[in-house]
Amino acid sequence: MKFNEKLIELRKQKGLSQDELGNALGVSRQTISKWELGQSYPDFQRLVLLSDYFGLSLDTLVKDINVEDIRSRNLSEKQLSSIY
Repeated sequence: MKFNEKLIELRKQKGLSQDELGNALGVSRQTISKWELGQSYPDFQRLVLLSDYFGLSLDTLVKDINVEDIRSRNLSEKQLSSIY
């Protein structure tokens, strides 16, 4: 299961809206939406907060994440940032 799918499932199991989860983590609803759509990924600090919030180990939370995909997305964002 991909991280974004896992996050959606965990959020729905707790009966939370994206806004409620965002408020609990100190991020916007839009940020949660981007994570769930796979458009971006949480930084390490937010991953730790997510694992604590859902009562999972960090390992369980991030298991099966494609690290190469995250690296390529981060590289693309850095390249876009340098252009603008």
